[in-house]
Amino acid sequence: MTVTVGIGLGRSKPAKTDVVLGEDWVAPDTDSDFDLQHGRAKRGFISVNRSPLARKIITFNLLAMIVLVAGVLYLNPFRDSLVLQRESGLVTEAQLVADVFEAQLPRGAPVNLAAGDGIDVIATIAGIELPFGAELYVFDPRQTLIGTSEGSDRAPREEVAGLGVDDRSTLITEFLNRLWEGLSGIFAGTGQDSKGGKAQDMVRGLVAGALGGTTQISTNRDAEGEAIFAVATPIRQGGTVVGVIGVTSVAGEIDQLVRVEREQVLQMFVIAIIVSIGLSLVLASTIANPLSDLAAAAEIGRDKNARKMSPSRVRIPDLTARPDEIGRLSGAMRGMVAALYDRIDSNEQFAADVAHEIKNPLASLRSAVASLHMVKRDDQRTRLLEVIDHDVRRLDRLVSDISNASRLDSELVKEEEERFDLLHMLGNLTEHLGAQAAQKGVDFITDMPPQPIFIQGLEARLAQVFVNLITNAVSFCEDGDAVRVWVRKRENRVLVVIEDTGPGIPEGALTKVFKRFYSERPEGQFGDHSGLGLAISKQIVEAHGGVIWAENIRPTDADITSEPLGARFVVGLPV
Repeated sequence: MTVTVGIGLGRSKPAKTDVVLGEDWVAPDTDSDFDLQHGRAKRGFISVNRSPLARKIITFNLLAMIVLVAGVLYLNPFRDSLVLQRESGLVTEAQLVADVFEAQLPRGAPVNLAAGDGIDVIATIAGIELPFGAELYVFDPRQTLIGTSEGSDRAPREEVAGLGVDDRSTLITEFLNRLWEGLSGIFAGTGQDSKGGKAQDMVRGLVAGALGGTTQISTNRDAEGEAIFAVATPIRQGGTVVGVIGVTSVAGEIDQLVRVEREQVLQMFVIAIIVSIGLSLVLASTIANPLSDLAAAAEIGRDKNARKMSPSRVRIPDLTARPDEIGRLSGAMRGMVAALYDRIDSNEQFAADVAHEIKNPLASLRSAVASLHMVKRDDQRTRLLEVIDHDVRRLDRLVSDISNASRLDSELVKEEEERFDLLHMLGNLTEHLGAQAAQKGVDFITDMPPQPIFIQGLEARLAQVFVNLITNAVSFCEDGDAVRVWVRKRENRVLVVIEDTGPGIPEGALTKVFKRFYSERPEGQFGDHSGLGLAISKQIVEAHGGVIWAENIRPTDADITSEPLGARFVVGLPV
């Protein structure tokens, strides 16, 4: 873990807080840490009432679950399947009963079921085993009821080993049914007629169709509102219909099966809701809690810094170990805060350097002005006026360069990049600057490829870089020296090299020449440069994704301690 000592916003106050830039967010306890830990302890694992995001996660997960279960219950596929199976089974039962009657009819003799000719209808009905609640009806061709199992003695049903009755509890379903019935009674009113009818009436409505020779089936509800099935099938003697068998199912048997199936769905729904809420809480804790920590850290830092009493650095929790967007957000926020404080530190250092640089010409001015009142000779007065003029021009140049340097960042962001021909821009510059070098007696050499090289960037800003580098090279040359500008294109970059045959760069200054206000000039050029040109050039090149460096020119086999043959500045830009 790397700990960097923070620098307070006020220069007069020593820094007392740390900025943690490592992987583990561990640091000495501060007021911010205490506030954050207190907020975590107060929040607990997850506080739904304090986290809108957690509430949304739980609500949306429950809505999806409710829609799914409501759709299943509304479509009711298991009821449709059970109804189809029960109707098919009841038709088979009715046809088997009809076969029993047909098997007892005499062959070739006339049959009158109402008169009992050829078959004892009542005795046959009594001998047929029917489930409790199911009814059997027999009609003659004139649709007259001649026999029924209603109110008569039934044959005892034999017990079947292994065949049980599904009597599972349906507490949830019954509760919902009562709730629905209660609500229906409130909104629909009371005293309405039952929408069902008697089983016999249901069968009687099918007799006419069955006398036509086809089996009829109907589904309805009885007076208690329970589902009941009725089937009517013809009794044939040869090819003649001599009667109709009507069979009704046990009232509510399908409803019970549906309730059992629905109860299973609702039980799974309850379990799914519990699991969904639990998983939602876990999900919310992994999303809402870290986001809350990030927001709380930023708010604590904002509030404490807003008081201006004991400003402290914003400490963002390190969640970069998480392989998700929250980890990326934490890393980005930590990087952003670190970059912000780096910029603050840089601005403070820049302000200190500016104050230091301005003090020198001001001190010289103060001394010259004080001396001006005391000198008597005109040549001394003229010399002091020249010093004052030089210092004023130096201050003016320094203030202008400082103003340009301070505005550079914002201007680089605002300006729009364009695609332009780098060689065309360099050609125009070298043509103008070459003429100035010739006036000084410096040879100016250019070596550029014949084909254009297009790059994306700010043409005016890059032109500023090359003007600064070329004029610097010319300023270090004397009569008979040379400056060479050459360009080479590589795979994905272009190199622009400015070389001169001047005195070169001191070895200890190769890493310092790009620092602000650093100037390594000949004695006669003291005060003519602010020392910001190369720093501004580096800033512009790096804003374009490029690199810039300085080196001395030496023969390949020369000793590194030997005198250089000149200086070389290299600018690499992406193509």
